[in-house]
Parts: sequence; C-alpha cells; structure tokens
Amino acid sequence: MTSAASSSPASPARRWTLFGRDTEEPHRVSTPLELLFDLTFVVAIAAAASQLHHAVGDHHLGQGLHRFAAVFFAIWWAWMNFTWFASAYDNDDPVYRLLTMLQMVGVLILAAGVPAMAEGHLATVTAGYAVMRIPLMVQWWRASRDHPQCRLACRRYAIGIGLVQLLWLLRLLLPTEYGWYAFYLLVVAELAVPVWAEMSEPTPWHAHHIAERYGLFTIIVLGECVLGATNAIGNVIATTGWSLDTALVGLGSAGLVLSLWWSYFLMPSAETLHRHRNRSFGWGYGHFAIFASLAALGAFLEVAADALKTGPAAGGADHGAVTPLLAISLIAAAVAVYLVTIWVIGIWLERDFARLWWPLAGGFGWLALVVAAVALGLPLPWAMVALVGTPALAIWIFERGRQADHHAH
Repeated sequence: MTSAASSSPASPARRWTLFGRDTEEPHRVSTPLELLFDLTFVVAIAAAASQLHHAVGDHHLGQGLHRFAAVFFAIWWAWMNFTWFASAYDNDDPVYRLLTMLQMVGVLILAAGVPAMAEGHLATVTAGYAVMRIPLMVQWWRASRDHPQCRLACRRYAIGIGLVQLLWLLRLLLPTEYGWYAFYLLVVAELAVPVWAEMSEPTPWHAHHIAERYGLFTIIVLGECVLGATNAIGNVIATTGWSLDTALVGLGSAGLVLSLWWSYFLMPSAETLHRHRNRSFGWGYGHFAIFASLAALGAFLEVAADALKTGPAAGGADHGAVTPLLAISLIAAAVAVYLVTIWVIGIWLERDFARLWWPLAGGFGWLALVVAAVALGLPLPWAMVALVGTPALAIWIFERGRQADHHAH
C-alpha cells in the first residue's frame, strides 16, 4: 500500500508530511509519545473506577454501572482512535506532537469531570472529550492532504469525527430525560465512522504495532486493579490492622490480576491480524469489554475490601453494608466478562471454536462453584483465593490443548 520511500519517518524531506506508514515495517514498536499518551489515561480510568466503587457502596449499582460504561466509552474511544491513527500516520513531526499533547490535555479535563458526571453534570466530561477529538480531526485532515492513496478514507474520518463531535456538544442543550437517548445514538454514530471511512480504502495500520499497543493498554488497566486492591487493603489495615483475612484478600487480588494478564497473552493476535486484516474491527471493538471489565474489577476489589470492614474484625460496624456475596458476585461478573470477551475475540480471529471452548467452559465451571460456595457460607477471604482458580484452570486447559496439538503435528 505504501512505498519504501514513504516508510521512513526519519527522512528530512518528509519530516512535515503525514505519509502512510509501511504495513510491513520491521521492528515497529510504541513510541515514547504513545507511552506518554497512555499514561494520561491512568488518571481518567482511576477516576471512573473510583466513582463505580462509591456507587456500589451507596447502593446505586445500576446507576453506577451505567455512568461508568458511559465515561469509559469516551476514554476507550478516544484512546482507540488515536492508536489506530498513529499506527498508520505517525511521522513524529512538531505539529503531530503538539496535537497529540493537546489530546492529552483533553483526557485530563475529562478525568476532572468524572465526579460531576456522577451527579448528572456532563459539561466538563463533554468539553474534555471535545478537546481530545478535535485535534484528531485535524490530524486526519493533514493525512488526507499528504497521503493521496487514502485521501477519501482520511477525509471521511475527519468529516465524521467533526460532525459527531458537533452533535455531542449540541446534546448538552437537550432536556435531561432525552440526554441518554441521544447518548446511545451518538455512540452508534461514533462506531460507524471508522467502518464508513475504511470502506473506501483501508488505512495502512501496522498489525504488530496495534497488537502491542492494545497489550500495553491492557497492562495499564490491570495496573489500576493493582492500585485499587492496594488502596483497599491499606484502608482495611488502617481500620482493623493486619489479619489472616486481610492477607488472603491481598493474595487473592494479586493472584487474580497476574492470572488475568497471562490469559490475555495466550493467543498471538499480531500474526493473525497481519494475515487477516479484515478481522480487525471485531478484534478492536471487542476490546471495549476487556478494558471496561478490568477497570470495573479494580473497583470491585475495593468493594471486597469494604466487605471485610463489616466483619468481626471491624466490630460489626456497617461501612456501606457490602455483603460477601455481593462482593464476590461483582468480581466474578467482571472476570466472566473479561474471559468471555478474550475467548470470543480469539474465536473470531483464529476461527477455532473447538480448541477455545473447553478452557472457557472449565473456567466458568470453577467460577460458579466459588460463588455458590460463598452463598453457602464460605468466607470471602478464602473465596478470593479460590477465585484465582478460574483463569488458572482456563490457562491450564488451553496450554494442555496446545501441547497436544504440537505433539500431533
């Protein structure tokens, strides 16, 4: 799709040109600017997870999940759009850098507006989202000027992003009762823009680079789980002191995060995306559930620590009336969504339902047993440790199947 001459971002003659990158470029990795861009999202994800944690403690689970999903869509969509653009057109010139940094400012504005969104005030979040999206619209317009092979696709991106962003701003004028209906319609419009744009001429994104970027963002969201669990355990220790229960919850939380990381990297997405570029939409869009479930898991691990505060070690005090069954059910639901999405995406990419079905079935069987055991009286700390067996069993079954396939060939 692109020539060898257009694949070198270091060429002085092309320093200010948004050329199409070479899809076969060797050793393509994330740039320092992309890593800095990811770092700004840590604040936004932490703010969204914190609001979900407080919503559960205040007995507003449904409302909390709804608003968490809404703000996380804005976070994920802005990150994803930048990532795919950068994979195709990152030339690292000063204009590109400045526009990317402006998007980072938008992320921070959005994060600052998350607490107000919990009260129904959307102006700050919408403003932050606009600051993230308008620079990207300019980037696509620059690419349409400099890369004639994909000019129509780039212009469709620029026009689509601009029109939908205008509608997001106009949405603020609607009465509250119509605001959420408009939100869902605009989400559909956002998702449709890349499909419409890529129909004309696929942009030159790099499969291995994209897979690495998604893997790094998965690690960032897993880091939020670690942070949430650490803060929660620290609060428990400050309230009740060290105990076996506290240690078990900490051990279970750490084991769960590590095994979920292992689960994500079981399948080689990069090679399959490189061979089957037409499967990228299902793979890329499907990651919303992976990222959102991990961010929610960080909040729910804090809920589990809250449940410890209602136990005997806390003198029977009621700190939000979070029951062990509610806490383990929320964690189990987040783990279930995460594992199902990984396996569905794996089946979508590899077209291998039989090999990927058994690990998922085994993990879900164990997950159901743990939740049932808590309902029957198993203490939450021991259930947290047992819950690690869900992804661990799925990993074991998958690896055994892969070894059997290897020996068969």
